[in-house]
Amino acid sequence: MMRGYVVQLWLVLLVLVLGVEAFPWTELHLPPEHIAIFFNNNPTVAEECRKSSSCPYKMHLDRAACWGYEDGCTAEHSYSQPSCPGDAKGWVQTKQEQISTFIEQGDFGYIKTQRNQLQVYCQPEGEEDSSLECTDHLQFCRGKNIYIDFRPLKHRKEIVHYHMDVLEMGQIGGHCRLNKELLGKNAVLISPLQSWGPEMRFFTEQEEPVQPGRKMCDRWVNTPTFIMKLDATVNMYHHFCDFFNLYTSQHLNNSHESAFSRNTQILIWETLPYRSNFGVVFDAFTKTPVWTLNHVAGERVCFKDVVFPLLPRMIFGLYYNTPIIWGCEKSGLFHAFSRHILHRLGVAGRSQGDGTIHITLLSRNTEFRRVLNEAQLIKALRSDKKFIVRKAEYSHRMDFRQQLRQDQWTDVFIGMHGAGLTHLLFLPDWAVIFELYNCFDPNCYKDLARLRGIKYITWENSTLLKPEDEVPNQPGCDRYVGYWATSSKYQASTRQA
Repeated sequence: MMRGYVVQLWLVLLVLVLGVEAFPWTELHLPPEHIAIFFNNNPTVAEECRKSSSCPYKMHLDRAACWGYEDGCTAEHSYSQPSCPGDAKGWVQTKQEQISTFIEQGDFGYIKTQRNQLQVYCQPEGEEDSSLECTDHLQFCRGKNIYIDFRPLKHRKEIVHYHMDVLEMGQIGGHCRLNKELLGKNAVLISPLQSWGPEMRFFTEQEEPVQPGRKMCDRWVNTPTFIMKLDATVNMYHHFCDFFNLYTSQHLNNSHESAFSRNTQILIWETLPYRSNFGVVFDAFTKTPVWTLNHVAGERVCFKDVVFPLLPRMIFGLYYNTPIIWGCEKSGLFHAFSRHILHRLGVAGRSQGDGTIHITLLSRNTEFRRVLNEAQLIKALRSDKKFIVRKAEYSHRMDFRQQLRQDQWTDVFIGMHGAGLTHLLFLPDWAVIFELYNCFDPNCYKDLARLRGIKYITWENSTLLKPEDEVPNQPGCDRYVGYWATSSKYQASTRQA
């Protein structure tokens, strides 16, 4: 113990006397437009940068900027600059109410609301004790020195996937004073992807401290850990609900300079092996391989720092089930997410305009929702020399980073209703998403485009679309093998759009 103290003391002296830098500048790895906000939220790091001879971010110092959820963050300096040019259709009475409602529903105001909800559920009584904080209904929790008993999983034959019976009483807890009344009042949303109620309802006070070397800890995880329950990982729309809520949770947990660090561990709350064409996106959040419950089955695991992030299917959550007030667009939170992911994955953007319009037509090689006269549409578009047209067949055979690179060279993205339209999140700010047909779900991608802040258009005249080979008992677009429109009508509609 004494030897460790002496080593720490020498490290402090090295920093103070020899000027050894403590902050790893090469690991900051944030988009340039986010760095000033990072410094303002971490003044100690900002001062270190000011005094450092090697800090490459000095140009971002002393710039008034904030995300939008910080105390004292004014609209003038907020990253969020939403626009509400349209009619609120009776939701509110004034334009200012319209803007503030949009910010609270789908922007950094949502995070501010969640941060204000945080309460201590298990109170530490000593410096090395456990702690647990959660928002209302246990939709987000974070803890220190938390114990979880995964030993029963070793003998479980059933695969864990959307299951709510992974833990029982006493299998999760900490050495702290539990507010049982508060926990019971909030453990009401017992649903796989809506809250952490199915797990936290079993939280108990542990008799002995949760510390390294204790008999109760078969494994001590020193790395900050995010435990995630995922939506459908094969579907871009649903899996990006996971990634988006993970990024949102980093903001919600933003109380330290390491809030957006990649020195983290991701633990997925299921025993299925994690496989997804979109798995590369985890590189934006962690340097280490993703774990599943199989990695901890049979062990009592103790986490020094653990976060239970916001979930993909929460009631009034983000971005699935998000109610969006009419007439508003351009969420700073969605814009920041787009920039963050592209920067962390090394996907370079481009400046607006090069004299041509780059069009990407998303081609579906599926039984349903195919554009049967796709070749005609592409030929008609290519007849106009102002257009550069690419037919995109995004699938598991194409690296997702490459898909994102192609998104940067897209001014107009065209496709049938489907998860592939989620690429709109990563299009340039001036881009247009053209949903050929919404399949009786008119607001899904329209709302997502509004949140991202890009223009959305779709067919206005349904007579220009004709189904072929109607399939009985199939809802929505899946009633049809495909849709077609004559190229002459298509050209006319495009000019009007």
